[in-house]
Amino acid sequence: MTTSATHRDDHDGLGEVLVGEEAIARRVAELGAQITADYQGTSPLLVGVLKGAVLFTSDLCRAIDLPVELDFMAVSSYGSSTRTSGVVRILKDLDSDVTGRDVILVEDIVDSGLTLSYLRRTLKARRPASLEICSLLVREAQEDLDDLVKYVGFKVPPEWVVGYGLDVAQRFRNLPNIHAFDAAHAQ
Repeated sequence: MTTSATHRDDHDGLGEVLVGEEAIARRVAELGAQITADYQGTSPLLVGVLKGAVLFTSDLCRAIDLPVELDFMAVSSYGSSTRTSGVVRILKDLDSDVTGRDVILVEDIVDSGLTLSYLRRTLKARRPASLEICSLLVREAQEDLDDLVKYVGFKVPPEWVVGYGLDVAQRFRNLPNIHAFDAAHAQ
């Protein structure tokens, strides 16, 4: 049986590996240790942004040696396109009340900062005790967002990326590595 993760005919447009599975695992463990040290004596609420950050959020929560809680939000600014619409919509809101809580917003990638800025404003209005951002990936060209994102996994070039939760039109989320993606060569 051939799995979709190895069957290359289904992977038109899939480019080079930018971040490998082992590097991801190491960095997630490091981020978990850093968050554990920073939040000693607390029970932070991790808010994963669906769907892209679900794998990262899952691995990150297991790497944190504290009693953490999980909740998720789903937002859309891309739809099935590789270009942002410029409008962020909440598709699924939190089930938890964040008032007075230590909240860590977990993103898959910070690209233009549009979604991050929207979510940050929305969550801050709910009066958490603290709000920090953890992103698996941040675009190299987004130095102006460095002050907003406290926990950064990797910096990546300004090209579309897929794998480890990141997708294009719902494809490639299950890949263990993060790959460049060339939409011009996709079907």
